Amino acid sequence: MANVLQEIRNSQKATGPATVLAIGTAVPPTCYPQADYPDFYFRVCKSEHMTQLKKKMQYICDRSGIRQRYMFHTEENLGKNPSMCTFDGASLNARQEMLIMEVPKLGVEAAEKAIKEWGHDKSKITHLIFCTTTSNDMPGADYQFATMFGLNPTVSRTMVYQQGCFAGGTVLRLVKDIAENNKGSRVLVVCSEIVAFAFRGPHEDHIDSLIGQLLFGDGAAALVVGADVDESVEKPIFQIMSASQATIPNSLHTMALHLTEAGLTFHLSKEVPKAVSDNMEELMLEAFKPLGITDWNSIFWQVHPGGKAILDKIEEKLELSKDKMRDSRYILSEYGNLTSACVLFVMDEMRKRSFREGKKTTGDGYEWGVAIGLGPGLTVETIVLRSVPIL
Repeated sequence: MANVLQEIRNSQKATGPATVLAIGTAVPPTCYPQADYPDFYFRVCKSEHMTQLKKKMQYICDRSGIRQRYMFHTEENLGKNPSMCTFDGASLNARQEMLIMEVPKLGVEAAEKAIKEWGHDKSKITHLIFCTTTSNDMPGADYQFATMFGLNPTVSRTMVYQQGCFAGGTVLRLVKDIAENNKGSRVLVVCSEIVAFAFRGPHEDHIDSLIGQLLFGDGAAALVVGADVDESVEKPIFQIMSASQATIPNSLHTMALHLTEAGLTFHLSKEVPKAVSDNMEELMLEAFKPLGITDWNSIFWQVHPGGKAILDKIEEKLELSKDKMRDSRYILSEYGNLTSACVLFVMDEMRKRSFREGKKTTGDGYEWGVAIGLGPGLTVETIVLRSVPIL
């Protein structure tokens, strides 16, 4: 009997590593230049009399490393929901009604691009992982997405709610387990975020909330992932070699998001960049120990760009060359912090840039690299990736 059980178990497992086979991204149509955002924000919140606070926001915007962001919320739809434009107005119902269907809808746009790149029919998708921090409902966004996108009713769904920015790494950790333990599976991963769930008016005593308003943008990213890749009909992009999660000790107070009657509220501390960078080398040594890698400039980096200071501190602490964070900085500049979708945007940008520049591999010419998700906890997801040759 033991042999029979082992044979059954072996038949369920793939023999190759989980591999990213396609990537798609999407953003809402409305683009906000960062330099103009304070004017929009204080006008729509009817707070133009708060001149000193507006100057402070403008000062931070100019130094944020962000050039523009795409967002679903507009003056028109916010005008129909004035409670969202106050600091603590009871507005959860309005936010839910606005976004319950928009979050999966944006995910559909990204998924359509990923499926097109993959080159196979979506009926071959066996599993779905859907992730969002900016919606909450049952049946969940995974169900709504699967219905909108027309997935088979037999698709196995996993919903990841309310995890914050590190969840872009979480879904890579989950998809590795699913793909490698379900032979022949093809998993669709979707992260979709619309920050109108957390839009709120200014308050003189809550600068951290103000920073949240100028930092986050909207976007969705989708991956197709499978193991035992058939390279005659599929094109691997990155192999997921290992995945781990760690919580930085004594850091709970540095970042928190709370779901309240006023929507999703942000609480950010100036300690975050230092807390992350002080612990990064230890996490990297543990992740790359099996490969014997300790030279952090010999690998590629896909870091969640939680903010300019976070990237600066990691770069400084690990003595990274300036080119290591360029894809993270680019995504921060052109889209802002996209919460869970952000590190997947960085992954997409790296492989596209590597192709444009004639690099030897999808990882900026390097074989080994890392994707890092950072978020509340402070929680760090460390995903060791292997790039593939660009033919």
